[in-house]
Amino acid sequence: MENTACFLLALVVTLVPVSTTLGDNNKPKNISAVVGRSVTFRCPWNLSIPVYRLYIQKLGNQPLFINGFNNGKKLPVSPEYQDRTEVNQAELSMEMTNIKLSDEGSYKCVVFSSTSSRDIFQINLKVTAEFTTPELKSECSENDGAKKGRSCQMSCSAAGGYPVSDVKWLGLNQSRIRVLQNETAENSTSKTWSVNQTINYTCEHPINVSCDIGGSDSHTITICEAESFPLKVIVAIVFVLVFVMLLVLAFFMMLFCRRQRPQPYRADHQVDGAHIPLDDCHSQRQSV
Repeated sequence: MENTACFLLALVVTLVPVSTTLGDNNKPKNISAVVGRSVTFRCPWNLSIPVYRLYIQKLGNQPLFINGFNNGKKLPVSPEYQDRTEVNQAELSMEMTNIKLSDEGSYKCVVFSSTSSRDIFQINLKVTAEFTTPELKSECSENDGAKKGRSCQMSCSAAGGYPVSDVKWLGLNQSRIRVLQNETAENSTSKTWSVNQTINYTCEHPINVSCDIGGSDSHTITICEAESFPLKVIVAIVFVLVFVMLLVLAFFMMLFCRRQRPQPYRADHQVDGAHIPLDDCHSQRQSV
């Protein structure tokens, strides 16, 4: 019985005409929300006029009942919106929480009062999703060939945003930018976007740079700084120093080992430049 009542109610709501002409004071109202947050739909009605019935429905191929009340009683809500919507009868408003991208679209607020059979107001909801903080990477080097100078290759990437957004480079001379790669990808489940762009920048002088994707800014870095000494030369010097230190260490180790080597025992002595056997020395002392 309850299922039948819900079906009849949905049928009645679906059949509510939506072609009523909107007056100047009833122009479509535009509101916006961010994915994961909440938004409030407010029916632009004179609250001093009693309202006994309110329907809020989403437009589409078939109007979809979202929430409402009838003679002060709450109406059955579909499971999709049961825990995400709450109607405030006194303010003729509805709060929708945990916003999804699929919530974007046009809605109708249908008001039944004692002064008129029906008034319809249109509310357009625009849903956005915030991009993650862009990740900025850079690598600078000296140019080879005919085009001398210094250049930096940089990449800026972010994810989880909606709608898709371009990469904006802040602080750079646009004429010195050459785009190497520009990628956008949509997540098939969440319908959010990932954005990545790689550029090459011809240096003129040291400069601070950051990037922006969908209103979210990256950290700031400094590029095009002149190297105090070429990296190749620094590496060569370090290599030579290490090699020399190893040679010196080996030399001192050899000296140390030679000093620690035991001297062979000599059984004879040298007196006045001549070798005298120990037995001869003993014989000489006896004769004296």
